[in-house]
Amino acid sequence: MKVELTPPEAAGFSPARLARIRPAMQAYCDARGFAGISTMIARRGAVVHHEQVGYSDHERALPLPADAIYRMYSMTKPIVCMALMTLFEEGKFQLNDPLAKFLPGFAKVRVLTRAADGNTSEAELSRPITLHDLFTHTAGFSYDFLIDSPVSAMYRTARIGADVSRTLESMVAELTRLPLAYQPGTRFHYSVAIDVLGHLIEVISGMPLQDFLSARIFVPLDMMDTGFSVHASKVGRVAKMYGNPDIVAHSLLEAVGAWKPTEHTLRDVSTTYPSDSASFARGGHGLFSTSWDYMRFAQMQLNRGVLDGVRILAAKTVDFMYMNHLPAALLPYELGGIYSYGRGFGLGSAVVMDPAASGIPSSVGEHNWGGAAKTNYWVDPVEQVVGVFMTQYMFAFDHPDTDFHVLANQALV
Repeated sequence: MKVELTPPEAAGFSPARLARIRPAMQAYCDARGFAGISTMIARRGAVVHHEQVGYSDHERALPLPADAIYRMYSMTKPIVCMALMTLFEEGKFQLNDPLAKFLPGFAKVRVLTRAADGNTSEAELSRPITLHDLFTHTAGFSYDFLIDSPVSAMYRTARIGADVSRTLESMVAELTRLPLAYQPGTRFHYSVAIDVLGHLIEVISGMPLQDFLSARIFVPLDMMDTGFSVHASKVGRVAKMYGNPDIVAHSLLEAVGAWKPTEHTLRDVSTTYPSDSASFARGGHGLFSTSWDYMRFAQMQLNRGVLDGVRILAAKTVDFMYMNHLPAALLPYELGGIYSYGRGFGLGSAVVMDPAASGIPSSVGEHNWGGAAKTNYWVDPVEQVVGVFMTQYMFAFDHPDTDFHVLANQALV
């Protein structure tokens, strides 16, 4: 794959300032344990920057190729949410519909409560879980790597995130027998909610999730290197994973305790994120993709639902997805104890409401999301800029993706 680059000056970028990106990213590879980093920037549909530093395989000194394939982890979520909204446009559901309308097993799920003395009990739902709750992570579910609720420990015991042999349907069925961590609508709590939405796609459409995503997103947008598995002919392009414990298989507390930022530590994540499984598909993680494929998905968002004459969603629907959907009482939202100031949350992605409070020179309405292996992207509708950041480094307090975002914006002239 060779991406044709537009001269930066033609799109309002300073070449000298864009040149600051490479040494900044190289420093993360040289001194912070990252093996390789790919960065891509486009403005008004024209790619002005696409660079790679470091290696796809540090041990064998294999340079990171431009067409490297990455485990996307939670950057799966925006794709699944947009795919489900194509069914919304067909009138197949409303956001305020109760989840139990489509998945009856959630009608009688209970909520774990803790008394002041630490004792726990289970309470009935104060109101039904809605589909809107799932999109906005306010349904009350949890993740097995979080440590703020006993429900997360229950997820670990049930191997909710770690058992890749079970189908998505089986995983969601297991959730119906476990309690929620919080009452629906009472707080933002990052969770397996998008996995439930992924299965909802299967129930409404009658198609496996992979087939539906291919039909509605990947084939129309020519994202031919994106999917829940990697063809044998492409396996050599999959970048190796480095960093710290796989947080899908471990608690966040264990990952924090093991964090080693300066070592190029190879990690085998094949048992929790297989590249060759026909049954492994999730809504919240699981996709493989490339910088170019994800750029096309993001560019379609910037274009308000259309790319190269192919319309995925109506412009009005895209606008609706990327406005804040959280009430003021639930802001700022937090993930793992880290607060996202200046941001709200839309239907599957973070949305900038106050650039000053966000700490990044961004724009109102900019939206983004990232993955556990430090992949990230953003779409800025004001500057008409899309940025895609790719690496494979599990769990870090370092933020090369944020540095890249700042470096991209400072190059605008």
